[in-house]
Amino acid sequence: MSENKLSFRALQLANEQRTAYGLRYNDFTRYRKHCANRTHRLRSTLKMTHGKGREFKKLPPLSTDNIKDGNLELLLFESERAWAYSQDLITQSLQPANEDQAGTLRHSATGRFRRAVHWSTQLLSHCQSLYASSHLSAEGLMQITIYTLILNGRFLRYRDSFEDALIQLSVARHLLDELVECAATSRDQALATVFADEIGPEIRYCAHELGRERAYDVDAIAAELSEKHRGEIVEGCDALIQKFRQEGEVAGKGVGKKKLATLMWEGQPVPVRNPELVDVLLRVQEAEAKITQSREPARAEGASDKGRKGKSGSHGSKKGVAAYDAILLALSDAEEVGRKLVEAQQNSGSSSTSAAGTRDIHFVHAYIVYQLLSRRIQRDLLLVSALLTSHRPQASAKPKKEHVDARLYPAVVKLLDTVIQGLAQMRNLSIVDESPDLAAAVEARLTFTKARRCSYLAHCYVAVKKYAEALSLIQHATIYLRETRSTLSIFSEDPISSASPAYYPLTSSDLDALESVITQDGLTIKNEWFAYNGGSIDADNKTYKKPLFFDIALNYVQLDMDRLLERAGKASAPPLVPVQAVPAKSRLEEVARPKTPEPQAPAKGGLSSLLEGWWGRK
Repeated sequence: MSENKLSFRALQLANEQRTAYGLRYNDFTRYRKHCANRTHRLRSTLKMTHGKGREFKKLPPLSTDNIKDGNLELLLFESERAWAYSQDLITQSLQPANEDQAGTLRHSATGRFRRAVHWSTQLLSHCQSLYASSHLSAEGLMQITIYTLILNGRFLRYRDSFEDALIQLSVARHLLDELVECAATSRDQALATVFADEIGPEIRYCAHELGRERAYDVDAIAAELSEKHRGEIVEGCDALIQKFRQEGEVAGKGVGKKKLATLMWEGQPVPVRNPELVDVLLRVQEAEAKITQSREPARAEGASDKGRKGKSGSHGSKKGVAAYDAILLALSDAEEVGRKLVEAQQNSGSSSTSAAGTRDIHFVHAYIVYQLLSRRIQRDLLLVSALLTSHRPQASAKPKKEHVDARLYPAVVKLLDTVIQGLAQMRNLSIVDESPDLAAAVEARLTFTKARRCSYLAHCYVAVKKYAEALSLIQHATIYLRETRSTLSIFSEDPISSASPAYYPLTSSDLDALESVITQDGLTIKNEWFAYNGGSIDADNKTYKKPLFFDIALNYVQLDMDRLLERAGKASAPPLVPVQAVPAKSRLEEVARPKTPEPQAPAKGGLSSLLEGWWGRK
């Protein structure tokens, strides 16, 4: 007999259709049209049409043997269609443009509302017959009973029968509390919570109209009235609840994975009151479990490879970075669902339907965003560690100048920019702003990350010989580090380091290590700048002149330039052909000798010598 049981869940089906087709934004017209189309398709599928043309074909009556899930769904959608039409007419009657027709619209709405109650009552009678013949589970009958009670109570409240409406809604609230308590999965629990939150304000309104003193205490009113009238309103209510508990104990043994762990924030649970959020948060929980499981082998492998080279550690870090893809994807989906719920609540203009004093959907959305940003920051920090580890130089006996890939420091700076952006968004969240210790902890990590970013950005400027900018960044890093120390001294216990998981641990030893690195980098940059152009702001070293003391020192100290060039690695190649140098004689060794007389021309006489004298010849 259990093989022929129908799996009909009225509340689950109604919630899915309402959420997907317009009621999230109170669009009753769209939902009514959807229900009309759905009933037409179900009639065609079940072959329940009344013939063609003028020929009328009477349908056979439904019995326990021939009834199917589709028949129950058809009755449910007929009821939903009539109810949505009544709500649409009520909304139209309240508009100023339809003031003349307001009475007619309200009368039509009452008829449609009464029709919806008729369809739901017919559905309940069929489900009771199926339950009596063991074709329907106790949970299925409880859900359709709750649906009928809610619809009937709303109709009575619309007719201003507040006392009867309060009794109907209180019994429905009691049954919903039983569903929440004994639900097999977290989704079923959230589903019952959604409907309980919806009828809570209606119970409070009816109690207020009846003049009750503690009209705000919905739980007490529901417990009081349901205990008196549940046996009258629901036939065999106690036996039905007992049967449901027994079925829940049997069904709950194999669905442990579908139970959502309690989310905690500052020692208090975070309420998840929506089935859509439960689905995505279950995926987040599974991804977190996978990350936790992957960390244990990674730690064991890291301990065994401690004496080996750093190649295996880099490989493990890259695998750890890839493990965050699943949880980030799940958290992104959860954030999208939470954002849609917040937007739907804002656009509909309705206030939170949760109980007074509890955390609403805005808080849950902020919590999900905080978890998303924390996991993203944790992934980016792990990626920075993996990059720095993969480019770490191997230890050698002879110290050499470190040659780093030019793309390393820009990549690290870009990742740290992403971390800073995430921390800034986290600082602006409402749940962080409400906690002073957490806000100070986030602020300390923000300034610490800025100090690290300035340190690595200084290396980028050193690579292009911009030493003045690099030293300015080193000074900024020192200021940020000083701010971090001042912020960490405010609180005694760090809420981020003590949380689970600690996505960004920060201790005083980390500050000391970064301070020593910044100090050493500042000294190194100053030495390189002085060797490059003597500390001039001009980046070009062509106009650089040697200081005066170099020329003065050469008068007193014999400088071995060949040895100096050899140590600098700039020694010139030796000449191919050696040339013997002739020693030069000093002036003291030169011997004085007489000047060589100039030759004299032979003497000439006569006319030729006279003519040569006239023309300037000798």
